[in-house]
Order: sequence, then C-alpha cells, then structure tokens
Amino acid sequence: MLVLSRKKNESIVVDDAIVITVVEIRGDKVRLGIEAPREVPIHRSEVRDAIAAQLEQAVAPNPPVEEKAAAD
Repeated sequence: MLVLSRKKNESIVVDDAIVITVVEIRGDKVRLGIEAPREVPIHRSEVRDAIAAQLEQAVAPNPPVEEKAAAD
C-alpha cells in the first residue's frame, strides 16, 4: 500500500485519469473529491462489498430441494 500525505486542496493523480483531492479535514474525518471517467465505478468499500454479495447471491445456483417421500 502506498501512503501519501496531503493537505487541504492538494491532490493525487492516478494513471492520468483519476484525480483525488482533499476537500476538507474535520477532526478525524477527511472529505475527498474524486474526478474520474464515468465508466470507472467508485464506491465506498462497504457499498462495494454489499454489491458484490448481492451479485454473488443472484448468480449462485440454488441447491435442489429434496422431496419428501409420500407416506403409504
């Protein structure tokens, strides 16, 4: 992991296509602005994890339901 220090209004550029700017620092919270091409999805990690879990659940095959034998 690359760790960089930035001050308010300073930016980081990723692959000449994505610019991440420190917008505000308030206590232990940092607000970031992200400029990226529309085709690049940007999500908070917990949202990305939820999306991945939903996709995995939708794609996972349903296990077959065992039928109970009819009583004589």
